[in-house]
Amino acid sequence: MPKAQPLNERAQHLLKILVERYIEEGQPVGSRSLSKGAGLNLSPATIRNVMADLEDLGFITSPHTSAGRMPTASGYRFFIDTLLTVKPLHQELVAKMKSEIAQNSSPDELLETASRLLSETTHMAGLVMLPKTNTQTFNHVEFIPLSAGRLLVILVSGQQVHNKVIQAPRNFSPGELRTAANFLNQRFSGRDIQSVRDTLLAELKEDRERLSQELQDAQALGELALSQSQDTRKPLMVSGEINLMDFSELANLEYFRGLFETLHQKEEMLRLMERCIESPGIKIFVGKESGHRALDQCSLVTSTYSINDQPMGVLGVIGPTRMEYERVIQVVDITAKLVGAALNQQTLPPL
Repeated sequence: MPKAQPLNERAQHLLKILVERYIEEGQPVGSRSLSKGAGLNLSPATIRNVMADLEDLGFITSPHTSAGRMPTASGYRFFIDTLLTVKPLHQELVAKMKSEIAQNSSPDELLETASRLLSETTHMAGLVMLPKTNTQTFNHVEFIPLSAGRLLVILVSGQQVHNKVIQAPRNFSPGELRTAANFLNQRFSGRDIQSVRDTLLAELKEDRERLSQELQDAQALGELALSQSQDTRKPLMVSGEINLMDFSELANLEYFRGLFETLHQKEEMLRLMERCIESPGIKIFVGKESGHRALDQCSLVTSTYSINDQPMGVLGVIGPTRMEYERVIQVVDITAKLVGAALNQQTLPPL
């Protein structure tokens, strides 16, 4: 980690130029090359002295095979936090993203499109975490009898409709199923799904003896309907991971295999992305900041998307630390806004 020492304006300028050039070219930057692009009246010797200071501070490093310098993770972090200038995307690209997201008829299709767009637009891997069912609003439920004591549950939560099959505790007549659904809809409509399930579980445990059979049936069916165990949706959508092979620093087969496996180990990646949902807006992990060894040479740029003004999920882009941050941040930010607006069934906002 760099020492707690501020950089003067000249050192900051040279670090900014060095990082931008390394991101663009992927080759260590020498002092002579830096002096030509810095726009400062400095000799190569002076620039070498500044670069030596930056190296002592841990912001840049010199590969064994080159006299030039390249940014470290600490250098990228300082660049992102202090020196980065984010530029707006071309309006033609924004219009294309807007159009493709708006064309989807279901939330899952919309989020799949968002993952693909993140990948195609950045030429890296796009990630989208689906909103958790238990953090959405319970609106309406219906029970439809099937064969062998099974029931089809149609659950409307937030802007989404979920269909799943449950095994009923006993055989129910159509009238009993309507009564149970009416009870649940009248009592719980508009409440958070997790709080509804907690209430049902508590009442089934504590009040069973004094409840009528109808209420016991309604509560038991409601708890089964809201159980997460039957939710088969993929919690994390990943697109374009093969794009990462195009970056030489990630193309080592052994490293890429570990990276690929990490991207598809849903629980680990979900835990990482869930760290972002508590702080809305853009969040960036550089290298080891992610806490995953397979991502040591990568950066993850994420943003939350919201439903009814509540952060409900996270989307982002993963690529090499040598990524074009000023553009990737804009792509992720705009995609999150478009996804949130579409999920809320609102008119897509001007950007």
